[in-house]
Amino acid sequence: MALRTETDRETGVALVTLDRPEKLNAIDLATAAELARTWRAFRYDDEVRAVVLTGAGGRAFCTGIDRGAEVPQPSSPYTIDDPLLAIGPKANDLWKPVVAAVEGMACGGAFYLLGEAEFVIASKEATFFDPHTTYGMVSAYESVAMAQRMPFGEVARMALMGTAERVSARRAYETGLVSEVTEPGGAVDAALRAAGVIAGYPTEAVQGTVRAVWSAREAARAQAMAHAPHLIALGNLPPERQGELFRKRAPGAFRTR
Repeated sequence: MALRTETDRETGVALVTLDRPEKLNAIDLATAAELARTWRAFRYDDEVRAVVLTGAGGRAFCTGIDRGAEVPQPSSPYTIDDPLLAIGPKANDLWKPVVAAVEGMACGGAFYLLGEAEFVIASKEATFFDPHTTYGMVSAYESVAMAQRMPFGEVARMALMGTAERVSARRAYETGLVSEVTEPGGAVDAALRAAGVIAGYPTEAVQGTVRAVWSAREAARAQAMAHAPHLIALGNLPPERQGELFRKRAPGAFRTR
């Protein structure tokens, strides 16, 4: 199992941990399916009233899709098979509040998860970046998700600078992506405290509020997401060319801002 779930029945908070630290919590197809099942199961578990999502190991919250995952694609430019589209709570019709706790790196496909959390708490050592353009891929779904949380210029810079820059937790807080910055190793505890407070309130009011907040964003988000398959089909380099660029990467050659 690549996902660890622990539920505190006294507080009503479930802690979901991406548990592939040796892969920097990258998501393979099995993990993607497990995430979807977990979110959908929480809909029926009335003892779970709030959720904290994090990654194991401290080095990374999540580094997106596992590059070893094989995802065959249809030839049509009007559609794309993306296994990460169904890994978030909202994609699985879960309207219980989710708080993301980020330690280490959060990049690329991690934004599918961060984009569907109610808010994000990060430690001082957390960093955020989007490597797509560096490796000849269009940042579409990721940029749409972050555009719901960050100013336009910040999203554009993060997506276009690729692996050359990482956004620090401090800068992420300044731009609104992160709501609280903790000492290293403290993000999960802070998220559990916040989730515990929320779980203690009447669940009907909490879930109604979550749904209301999301309704303010859905129209623009849905319209933007509809364009993503075409942009990816037109702009992505062939997989073999992407692989060449990935193998030529220079580890550590980035600045943090």
